[in-house]
Amino acid sequence: MMKIGELSKISNCPTKTIRFYEEIGVLDEPKRDVNGYRIYTEDALRQLQFIKNSQAAGLTLKEITQILSIRKNGDVPCHHVKELLDRHLNEVVGKISQLRKIQVELEKLITHANMFDPADCDEESICKILNN
Repeated sequence: MMKIGELSKISNCPTKTIRFYEEIGVLDEPKRDVNGYRIYTEDALRQLQFIKNSQAAGLTLKEITQILSIRKNGDVPCHHVKELLDRHLNEVVGKISQLRKIQVELEKLITHANMFDPADCDEESICKILNN
């Protein structure tokens, strides 16, 4: 049993974040002692670690909540998790492809800019480098 400050220190998760996770339902609401302080168990620590690992894999808090809900209903979420990871991987691959295209364009523009003489600018164009 631990209070929020202890959980925060052990999990390396700010107390504000812990409260937020409780508020949105991704972390179970803890029991409270007689003076109203939150009392956490090792389960909360495991949930926080799961949340961190899931976020590191690119999952959203909504997706994490779905996974936890599946588990709480007594089902194993492995199939659902695999689908989420597949979808996120495809999104990342797409973003990397877009970034590579931007990289090529920037390299071309920089090469052009390095050869460009600002004295060749005219008043009609905003920037000759980008009007290539």
